[in-house]
Amino acid sequence: MRRLAIFLAAAVLSTPLWAAHCPADMAKIDQLLKTDPPADPTVLEEVKKLRAEGEALHKSGDHAESVKVLGEALNLLQSSE
Repeated sequence: MRRLAIFLAAAVLSTPLWAAHCPADMAKIDQLLKTDPPADPTVLEEVKKLRAEGEALHKSGDHAESVKVLGEALNLLQSSE
């Protein structure tokens, strides 16, 4: 029972950390799109789509999924360099 309580407390306390991570990732994506956008238009559109999806997930409160989607966008940007 004690382990369950500790796990639940950790889960509740970590939610704000995920929430704070989303805006930082969105800002990083925006900066990379301004300074070094991908040359491939298909990659550019996919990054924009993922960024918008990540923002929508963040606003709906699904921060873990938002971080995942925004991470995919960042990976695409970094692999297209």
